[in-house]
Amino acid sequence: MGKQIRIGTRGSQLALWQARWVQSRIQSIEPDAEIELTTIKTIGDKILDVPLAKVGGKGLFVKEIEEAILDGRVDLAVHSMKDMPSELPEGLVIGAVPEREMPGDVLLSRKDLRLSELPEGAQIGTSSLRRGAQLLACRPDLRIVPLRGNIDTRIRKLDTENLDAIVLASAGVRRLGLQTRVTEYLDVDIMVPAVGQGTLCIECRKNDDMLRPILDAMEDPGTRTVVTAERAFLARLEGGCQVPIAGHGILENDRLQVTGLVAELDGKTVIRESLDGLPEKAEEIGTSLADILLERGAREILDAVYRQTANNQ
Repeated sequence: MGKQIRIGTRGSQLALWQARWVQSRIQSIEPDAEIELTTIKTIGDKILDVPLAKVGGKGLFVKEIEEAILDGRVDLAVHSMKDMPSELPEGLVIGAVPEREMPGDVLLSRKDLRLSELPEGAQIGTSSLRRGAQLLACRPDLRIVPLRGNIDTRIRKLDTENLDAIVLASAGVRRLGLQTRVTEYLDVDIMVPAVGQGTLCIECRKNDDMLRPILDAMEDPGTRTVVTAERAFLARLEGGCQVPIAGHGILENDRLQVTGLVAELDGKTVIRESLDGLPEKAEEIGTSLADILLERGAREILDAVYRQTANNQ
């Protein structure tokens, strides 16, 4: 009998696609393995009528799945890296980081208009404070409309709820084969992605010797390096995916460059810097970049955001 491997995943269409992709990769590495998927509902899946920033807390889309790994119900989990808190529970590790999909964001508009072409006062759907702040920095006239739900739900709401456009992660749209709905791939100069966006995270128990050879075969060292820098940046800012923080790394010609951003909710103040260095200094680069933003006032902005979201709850 081959190895028995249980994969924990959320139940959304995209999460299942990601888990099945990992399942197929494991099967190609271990053809005799018996692999099953276990669907687990997280608190982020249960609360769909409230913007994420108002729900608060970290690990909204991973906590229940991590508990299943720790108590042995599943052996590993497949997450979107951008949903991962900067600190993992004791006993768990990021076992593998596969090659990254396109990390940016895309605009889907009802009349196939690019961001610069949308009419004054256009309504754009997103519940991401990061996206909303950067959209307003570019176009202060826009109206940001809270929008939750899976990718197919949000696209349906674009068609039915009087929205002019929505913004989604490019990776999810591409993985589900929905590229024909994309109006514009937003340049990083306009929209810095979320930390880890476009990357899968395979989480497992520490020192799981049975999984180690399999996970090593799925690892992409370059993606791990970039994500390590981005997550160090996020950790130094003590941020999660519910605040207007963005981080994007590029590994090119043996140099690692990371761009970080913190913004006020209305987009009137945006602090953005880049820092580069040797790839083996990834964590140090991310931390140093965060320190630069903190020196420029990022902490005051983030504290104000936390107060504002708390008051709105």
